[in-house]
Amino acid sequence: MSLRINSNVSALNTHRNMTATSNLQAKNLEKLSSGLNITRGVDGPARLQISEQLRAQTAG
Repeated sequence: MSLRINSNVSALNTHRNMTATSNLQAKNLEKLSSGLNITRGVDGPARLQISEQLRAQTAG
């Protein structure tokens, strides 16, 4: 008795692409809903630091 494994390469590629698209869509929706360009430190660590410094200066 032999064991045969089948895979659908097109379906696997489609699933991978759909997952990546879904993740990107969620990230963009988070940015849109917050109204901020930088929502997390990973979006731009240098820009986040500059933004926080400016915010501290304007707060006094």
